[in-house]
Amino acid sequence: MNRNPFDPTFDRLPRDLPIFPLPGVLLLPRGRLPLNIFEPRYLAMVEDALGGGRMIGMVQPTDPGTRSQAPAVYGTGCAGRITSFTESEDGRFLITLSGVCRFDVRQELEGARGYRRVEADWDRYAGDLEEERGASFDRPKLLAGLRGYLKANGISVDWDAIGSTPDERLVTSLAMICPFGPGEKQALLEAPDLQQRAKLLIALIEMSILDAHDGDAGPHRH
Repeated sequence: MNRNPFDPTFDRLPRDLPIFPLPGVLLLPRGRLPLNIFEPRYLAMVEDALGGGRMIGMVQPTDPGTRSQAPAVYGTGCAGRITSFTESEDGRFLITLSGVCRFDVRQELEGARGYRRVEADWDRYAGDLEEERGASFDRPKLLAGLRGYLKANGISVDWDAIGSTPDERLVTSLAMICPFGPGEKQALLEAPDLQQRAKLLIALIEMSILDAHDGDAGPHRH
């Protein structure tokens, strides 16, 4: 997960950033997020991003059940750069966002072509641009919890591949793909560093296993 040479340097991160509010979806620095774009306003957003710095900010609505066209969003998101792009014959864009840096929403700006834009404050997250090395967390405990979590959810994986995955990539990938709730995803996003994110991830995995066991042991409800 070395730095992508096409990613902007910190001083070139954009002040104005289009945002894509999507509940339960997490993007982290150096993570990769595939997206299927079909709403007209987000098709316009992708077109505009492709013509500029290719940057889009992923944020979550504070109310995941809202049907508002402009829901209130959390104050922290993560910007990604479009690193792959395909258009479909039925009018969709299939893109991949590669996570670059988290940001705080300083204020919302006037929208463009139906999509929303914010003034992004990157100051707290300059460290996101460099891969974290030497972070200390209990990797064996994480892997042990992951075994129980995947077993409880009936998921099989390539354990040899997982065993050889570097620490940051492992934590980032698990945080993004595990089906945690929106509030839990936001907590993982806002964790200050890899060590704290790994500790939170272990706790969430262990709680999920306990919940699964409690559900198996509890009475059946119809």
